[in-house]
Amino acid sequence: MESLAMIENWPVPAAAAAVVRADGTLAGAHGPTGRRFPLASVTKPLAAYAVLVAYEEGAVELDEPAGPEGSTVRHLLAHTSGLAFDENRVTAAPGTRRIYSNTGFEVLADHVAKATEIPFAEYLRQAVLEPLGMASTTLEGSAAKDGVSTVDDLARFAAEVQAPRLLDARTVLEAMTVVHPGLTGILPGYGHQRPNDWGLGFEIRDGKSPHWTGGSSSPRTFGHFGQSGTFLWVDPEAGAACVALTDRPFGPWAIEAWPPFTDAVLAELRRGPAAWDGLLGSGPAH
Repeated sequence: MESLAMIENWPVPAAAAAVVRADGTLAGAHGPTGRRFPLASVTKPLAAYAVLVAYEEGAVELDEPAGPEGSTVRHLLAHTSGLAFDENRVTAAPGTRRIYSNTGFEVLADHVAKATEIPFAEYLRQAVLEPLGMASTTLEGSAAKDGVSTVDDLARFAAEVQAPRLLDARTVLEAMTVVHPGLTGILPGYGHQRPNDWGLGFEIRDGKSPHWTGGSSSPRTFGHFGQSGTFLWVDPEAGAACVALTDRPFGPWAIEAWPPFTDAVLAELRRGPAAWDGLLGSGPAH
């Protein structure tokens, strides 16, 4: 895909990107796709997927108590537990506000670790990383932000989310469906959003503006971006997902560069396989 070469113009020391079709094949890749980058909050979808495996295995229930009084696993996944951004302090009643919370994911990881009697990083490895062949991905601290991975590995995850093998497709559909619709809140880096929609560990684009995805991204687009200059989105309308990893912290450069990049990727996808098949490599992401 020629659009992926746009990352060469980003003001970053290093960047890699890939696009994965809904059938799991690689539409294209560019840059050092085997290089490990810190994920920052792109860690959260991986952690959430492990939590959902624990749910399907019967280790936890989505509506069982977890976190502050009145909060559940579902609240923690959807950033509606009331916990503050980066401290173990309750700032709202559960289900009343969308407060993006690293602490919430750390509490969630502890909850799953206790329920499974397996350290969360190890559970993530066994439940998600190893089955998907994500051998270059590790969790090296907080389940909210301390993942390290490669574009090659995240392409495998993007293939999984679009055509689940580890989870029932209905569980993944629930993860990409708004939890507690209508709640307002701050999307880090993009200000107050009305509403600030989220699923189970995945942010949902809906009508948010401004946003880190493209102007042509469908409202159903879901994913996550990270403060280390990383993102992963899945656009069901486009039938594809895109991952981009860099080694420059998120900032004005990303706000400026990412949306036109995404729009170019989507435009190239709409033109169809004849426009790009084989240009930069194609084949299974698994």
